Amino acid sequence: MASPAPNVAEFSVSELSGALKRSVEDQFGHVRVRGEISQFKRAASGHCYFRLKDDKAVIDGIVWRGVAGRLAMQPEDGLEVIATGKVTTYPARSSYQIVIEDMQPAGKGARMARLEERRKKLAGEGLFEAERKKPLPYLPEVIGVVTSPTGAVIRDILHRLADRFPSHVLLWPVAVQGEAAAGQIAGAIKGFQALPEDWPQPDILIVARGGGSLEDLWPFNEDVVVREAAECAIPIISAVGHETDTTLIDYAADQRAPTPTAAAEMAVPVRADLIYTLENLASRQSRSLVRMLDANMDKLRGLSRGLPRPEEVLAQKAQRLDDVYARLMATRGALLSTLSARQAAIEARLSPRLITGLTERLGERLGALHARHSRSLSGILSLKTQQFSGQAGRLRFEPLQRQVSDAQRVLNSENGKMLSVFETRRETLVQRLSAAGRMLTSLSYQGTLARGYAVVRASEGGIVRSASGVKSGTPLHLEFSDGQLDVVAGGPKSASVKRKATAPKPPKQGSLF
Repeated sequence: MASPAPNVAEFSVSELSGALKRSVEDQFGHVRVRGEISQFKRAASGHCYFRLKDDKAVIDGIVWRGVAGRLAMQPEDGLEVIATGKVTTYPARSSYQIVIEDMQPAGKGARMARLEERRKKLAGEGLFEAERKKPLPYLPEVIGVVTSPTGAVIRDILHRLADRFPSHVLLWPVAVQGEAAAGQIAGAIKGFQALPEDWPQPDILIVARGGGSLEDLWPFNEDVVVREAAECAIPIISAVGHETDTTLIDYAADQRAPTPTAAAEMAVPVRADLIYTLENLASRQSRSLVRMLDANMDKLRGLSRGLPRPEEVLAQKAQRLDDVYARLMATRGALLSTLSARQAAIEARLSPRLITGLTERLGERLGALHARHSRSLSGILSLKTQQFSGQAGRLRFEPLQRQVSDAQRVLNSENGKMLSVFETRRETLVQRLSAAGRMLTSLSYQGTLARGYAVVRASEGGIVRSASGVKSGTPLHLEFSDGQLDVVAGGPKSASVKRKATAPKPPKQGSLF
């Protein structure tokens, strides 16, 4: 006998999973769960998956992509957090999970422990060493500021700079909190160092942010920001939060300011103080110069009292000058008298009679020299004539006549040789010419006529080469070897006029020249 069916509702697997899902979501629609994050991973879609655990249990956690960008903190393995969301099930694996809508650190203890661990790690790498710190420029011309463009921080910095010392400011706008803040801050520090050469180059950088919670200031604790600040070639002032807030960038920066306003005060001096200092220094310099001039004048007057007066020094020199002048004038008179006497004596010696006597004596001397030269020339001419006569006596006609006879015999011999060669050449040319004449005769058309042929010409003188071109009644002219005939083609025989054949004249033998 079959057993009766149990009085229990029957569900399919999908129906049961759906019912459990609705029950869990209705019962735990909004919960807060505290636990430690483990096995964190971010999918390519942007969704975050991890587990929340304590010492006794584990629950899966999900943060959808749209919510992950709005979280105040980014989940990481080992963080203890308080997650707010709703519990649901995943029917495909028959598991339950929490869909997180908000996440807060479970307390400062865990985050502070993580921050201290990171600080020790970076300090161990030497990023916080005092030897790495660069001195701040005393009076920077260009100041770079890395902060939010919309907050009160940039206004406070600009206002303080305008009060103390107006300077050129370059603002690199960044987000100062949130997931993207760390990358933007690090990129701004690197970007200031890579500005084009035609841009103003900052002499100092201020990285600033207003106060906030530890989570708000967390981007300034990230490795990428701290490393960029430590490696930056431009001096950096860190001004993050209030005086009691401390971030890791404060250790890596070259100078830490308690507030953004204090950072502006560190960057530039007070212009009014500088003006006052310069005016004070200028006044002191002027007074010192006056005192130095007065002291030198007193010293000069004291020294001058030990020197003689200029009139006394020059009096003796003036007396000597007057003495020399008087002596010079006296000597001048005596010198003029002496020169006048010498001139008179010379003029007395240069009388006309004296000049005439000198001229006559010079004429006599010239005549004597002329006679001597004439006698010398006559002697030289006689000597040369005698030498020529001696040479002419040695010149005879017989040797010259013998030389002429020998030359005549040589000339006659060469002339005979030349006539012999010429006659041989002439006979050779005559023979060649005769042979050419014979060949011309054998090749001429008169030789062909002698063998029984005739040349037919038209009345115009042209040669008739074909009978087809001659019409009846056309007068023709026939040339034979022994004469010529005039005939009419196709007509009665006409009287022939016999002409003597004129044989070509043979070439005349004889001299070609």
